[in-house]
Order: sequence, then structure tokens, then C-alpha cells
Amino acid sequence: MSVDRRRQIIDAATKSFSMFGYKATTMDQVAKLANVGKGTIYTFFKNKDELFHDIVSVMVKEMILEAEDAINPDESFGENVHAALYRILEFRSEHQLMLKLLQEEKEMGTLAVLEMLNHIENQIIEYLKTKIETAQKKGLIREADSEITAFLFLRTYIALVSDWERRHKPLSSEKIAEVMKIYILEGLSK
Repeated sequence: MSVDRRRQIIDAATKSFSMFGYKATTMDQVAKLANVGKGTIYTFFKNKDELFHDIVSVMVKEMILEAEDAINPDESFGENVHAALYRILEFRSEHQLMLKLLQEEKEMGTLAVLEMLNHIENQIIEYLKTKIETAQKKGLIREADSEITAFLFLRTYIALVSDWERRHKPLSSEKIAEVMKIYILEGLSK
């Protein structure tokens, strides 16, 4: 029974955070949406921050699973990095909670949201770092600082997908893969 209540609370809080953002979500709203007393929430979660962190942790796991599903062992490292990053950014652009968090951070600069977005980015970088280290051990790519490389992969990909579109025609998935291959995977040296 308590698992059902906990699930109700998480579902209701996810809905509330997705609709109203972190700052505007109250435990009273969550209780009302979950059809439970406010005290019931506190039997499972110490406060709003803990509830928020729990929800975002699940979302990050879902995002990583999406990336893993995109990986094809028959493809090259570069193609798999592209596929995984594409899936992660697709998830980010379609997941209502993620969209609301990005909007709230941009418009209001809510500290808890900024910290959570940094946490999400760090988790993505950590995921990429493990993939890079595996590729390095297999001799698929040269040795380099895996964390910096992961950071560059993620930031470059985000820049090509979203920042580029602000001033130019959006790049196709194939063009992004080509640019990542030329500038990141192969480098500029001949």
C-alpha cells in the first residue's frame, strides 16, 4: 500500500514540477494532486528538495537508458557517440519536466533548478566519460582526458543543435555527425 502512495506522490510531484516549475510547486499542490494528506508526503520525503531530487534522478536514469538504446555495437565509436547524444538531447527536448526546468532556469534563475541542471549535465558527462574510457582502452580513440573530452562532446553537440539554430538554418543529424567527426573525433590535423 505504501509503495502505491509513494508512487502517487512521485507522479503528482512530477506533474506539478512539469506544469508549474520547481519554485511554484508547493507540497500542498502535490498532496492535492496525489490525493493524499500533506503529512503523508513527509513520511516518504523530508522536504520538497528531496522529492525533487528523487524525481530528477529517475529522469536521468531514463535519459541514460535512452542513450544506451541508441548504441549499436556494430557501429563506430563516433557514430555511437552521435546516436547517444542525439537521443539524450531528443529526450531533453521532449520531456516536459526537463523543458520546464530549462525554462525556469533561463527565466527565473532558480538556484535549486540551476543546481539540478548542473547535476543532470554532470551525470551525462560521467556517462560519456565511461564510454570514452572504454573506447580508449580498446584503442578506438587516442588517450586524452576523458572528462574534458566528454564535456567537449556534450557542449559541442548542444551548441550545434540549439545555439546554431538561433542564427542559422538547423543542421541535419547527418551534418552534426559530420562536424563532430571532423572537429572532435579526427581533430583538425591532417
